[in-house]
Amino acid sequence: MGYALVSLLAAAVLVFLIELIFRGDFAATVGFFLQPFKPGWTTVILFTLILVALDAILGRRYQGLMVVAPLTLSLAFVGHQKSHYLGDPLYPTDFLYARQIVDLMPLLVRERPWTAVAMAVGIVAGLALLVYTWREWRRRMPRLTYKGRLARLALCLPMLAFFVSIMDYATFSWTRDRLQIIPMMWDQKENYASNGFALAFALNVPMAHVGAPSGYSAKAIDAIAKPRVAPSMPAEKPDIIIVMSESFWDPTQLPGVSITPDPIPHVRSLRSGSMFSPEFGGMTANIEFETLTGFSNAFLPTGSIPYQQYVRAPIPSVANFLKSEGYEARAIHPGTNWFWNRTNVYADFGFDDFKSEETLPPMQKRGPLASDAAMTDEIIKEADATEKPFFFFAVSLQNHGPYEPHRYSDTTHTVEAPISDWACASLLSYAEGASDADKGLERLVEWAKARKRPTVIAFFGDHLPPLGPVYVETGFLKDNVAPRREPAEQMKPHHETPLVIWSNKTGPVKDLGPVSPAFLPYHILKTAGITHPYYTGFLGDLQKHYAVVDRNMLLETDGQAVMDWARQKKIDPMVRDFRYLQYDMMFGKRRGAAEFFPETVDKLIAHTS
Repeated sequence: MGYALVSLLAAAVLVFLIELIFRGDFAATVGFFLQPFKPGWTTVILFTLILVALDAILGRRYQGLMVVAPLTLSLAFVGHQKSHYLGDPLYPTDFLYARQIVDLMPLLVRERPWTAVAMAVGIVAGLALLVYTWREWRRRMPRLTYKGRLARLALCLPMLAFFVSIMDYATFSWTRDRLQIIPMMWDQKENYASNGFALAFALNVPMAHVGAPSGYSAKAIDAIAKPRVAPSMPAEKPDIIIVMSESFWDPTQLPGVSITPDPIPHVRSLRSGSMFSPEFGGMTANIEFETLTGFSNAFLPTGSIPYQQYVRAPIPSVANFLKSEGYEARAIHPGTNWFWNRTNVYADFGFDDFKSEETLPPMQKRGPLASDAAMTDEIIKEADATEKPFFFFAVSLQNHGPYEPHRYSDTTHTVEAPISDWACASLLSYAEGASDADKGLERLVEWAKARKRPTVIAFFGDHLPPLGPVYVETGFLKDNVAPRREPAEQMKPHHETPLVIWSNKTGPVKDLGPVSPAFLPYHILKTAGITHPYYTGFLGDLQKHYAVVDRNMLLETDGQAVMDWARQKKIDPMVRDFRYLQYDMMFGKRRGAAEFFPETVDKLIAHTS
């Protein structure tokens, strides 16, 4: 009995510490355990079972705590940091790109060196203490009897197996409902706040599997209205260049901020509309996914990253289509090739080549990263050396955060704002990088104006920059990051980045308004005079009704917003068919390929994720 009580107490203290570290708020943590309709004490029971089962496996009392405590407390700390800087809690799938966090450490260390030193010392000291305690505990604590170990396992394993069985959020569980564990996958902040870090983290494990949407079937795909257009090309095939500029945004939108001279005059003069990003401050790969496929993150589990989880075989893309029409399809990014799993994804998208840090010539840096000017040089050099029509997709790197003060020694702008010196210097670093991106577009446009071959250029930022305290001090945001769910009039300025679509034959496209990245293929191909059953046919019909298809909001072309549309019983049939087609081509039998993606017939293999 004493052992059970001590294990229960240890579990309670551990769960409390996990919540305290993750939430960073003592009162909120206490409130989580005091409210009878929150699953805090259910979590304590679950941890007690885990600790007792591990003791039985390891053979000594309380030794399971030495495994569980360091692991879970570390996860809670990482989760708190991610929520603070990116606005999202920690998901199980985040570990698929943990290497990218390591790759960004030099930038983080440069911004906060003493914090980095303290973390390094703490990790080394913690590991040393853990090893010492482990060895001493095993030396001094007697082994459990085999009978005692079997009894513990016989009690704990069935109960743990039952817990696992009720954690699939996609299916209803009477027991889970009685325990007040309510999966809120549409609002992950509330999911973690209501269920606690451990249970919410566990609820997100099944996101690795995407279930078929309600009503999906072969008949449902066959019933979708057939596209009225076929693949076609102009007599002279136009070259297409898409530049997705890292964190490009208009910093003059910050309240009370004056930046001299204007950091983005060329984008401002050519601006076609706004790209409505599904992300804030990060997750570049999710914007890439929509832009290159014409599919939407809105139909995938919250927190998922298709590049990491779901692109495991060839799927339809703009590159795949244009390649089938005789184009050279190339991707260019002056970062490492494994970042966001781009090497494998670009191959599955049909790109002929991917030029990255590993294969590009040495690129001049501006600040700590490869400059936008050097990337523009590479685009022009590649274009001038390509005889066939080409499709280039380029992702810049220079203006990646964090925006440490004094990143550039030769700044050409001044910032005036009623904010701290640190925030002002950080904003200046960002504005200088945005200005360089703007100059890169200017040079690309001037080069294209002199070309005889038709050339279409699209330029946009993938998301707002992670400026953190700058947003708070200027009053643009209440916190360092924007909320995932907020009214449409607040959501728009927090997710819209400048969009330019320009042709050397017709000039800039104008008055597009906000555009989901999934609709960019339609607008770009239309400007190029190219048609396709899905990209200009199906998406063309859909964009007549909706400008933005976001996880939390549908924005109609007249500006009306439909909030929380995915939770409604009835969904617009056009949006429903959009979801059906995406699931069919990514996870299903690809029954719609012949009608909507004829270039992929007999070229795609079964999904393997």
